[in-house]
Amino acid sequence: MKSTPFTAIHIALGAKMHEFAGYNMPIEYSGIINEHLTVCNGAGVFDVSHMGEFWVKGPKALDFIQHITSNDASVLPIGKAQYSCFPNATCGIVDDIIVYHYEDAKYLIVVNAANIDKDWAWCNANNPMGAELENASDNTGQLAIQGPKAKEILQRLTAVDLSAIPYYAFTTGEFAGCGEVIISNTGYTGAGGFELYFYPEDGERIWNAIFEAGRPEDILPIGLGARDTLRLEMGYCLYGNDIDDSTSPIEAGLGWITKFVDGKDFINRAALEQQKKEGVARKLCAFEITEKGIPRHGYTIASQSGETIGVVTSGTMSPLLRKGIGLGYVKTEYAAQGTDINIVIRDKPVAAKVVKLPFRK
Repeated sequence: MKSTPFTAIHIALGAKMHEFAGYNMPIEYSGIINEHLTVCNGAGVFDVSHMGEFWVKGPKALDFIQHITSNDASVLPIGKAQYSCFPNATCGIVDDIIVYHYEDAKYLIVVNAANIDKDWAWCNANNPMGAELENASDNTGQLAIQGPKAKEILQRLTAVDLSAIPYYAFTTGEFAGCGEVIISNTGYTGAGGFELYFYPEDGERIWNAIFEAGRPEDILPIGLGARDTLRLEMGYCLYGNDIDDSTSPIEAGLGWITKFVDGKDFINRAALEQQKKEGVARKLCAFEITEKGIPRHGYTIASQSGETIGVVTSGTMSPLLRKGIGLGYVKTEYAAQGTDINIVIRDKPVAAKVVKLPFRK
């Protein structure tokens, strides 16, 4: 398994470790529920150095971004970030990504850890304009400091005014005495906070500085288990569960990052535009269990009459709401808010209701 700049620290702290996307990653430290609530109410630190980073440079950089991604990067000013995806040739999603407009003719694409090799091959195979591509994944460390107290803690470590960085914006500056750190007001928890990108050799210094600065707020290291429950409470898709090569962004409720604007001829645009116009046979919906039960990935979703209408893609017992919640694809006629459905748990139908996202208000 691969290591991150923090693997030895996780092990020394007694984290429960497990393989994830080829990396030896911490799943939990003090327990998923405690870590989840810590991020909701205070601040926690996630090691996300396993994520992938691709630089796109040169005079054809924007042309490449516009061709390979679904969102409209032409409206993205320098210093802003944008959620997007790589559509494939069959209306599926190669990966969901974040695009950063770093400077003139230079962009950063952040991809999911499990898809680094696939995405890198996809980018190189779909670069007819000859943009300059660089895979910087092995030379980039990343920490996500999330929670309502994250900004206050991090401000103690940088002269950069964090209050001046709006949501989905970023800047580059000195942090904890380390130069060229990208400070990004992003995250996948819904609890607020920042993500830091830095050279791996600066990782331990940055980690130690954050935990020293956050000592008064009882900042904690957080594992991937709580990262999953936090993103699910917000209804954020997880690649490999809720979206993949066989799910279209229109089915997944990601039409808002699929822009059919003039001059943007992205991969498989015509087919996706037809889907949006004509509708789709299934949609990703959110649901809450109204009886006792915990939904899990792969469980059958049934109508009240017992007809199989879909499948659960993500499910858990919400640490904050203390009820079973989940996402799943259902036949479109059952996707409306308020629709009563059943989740089949151990061959027994358990009542649930389609609800509006996010679960955590």
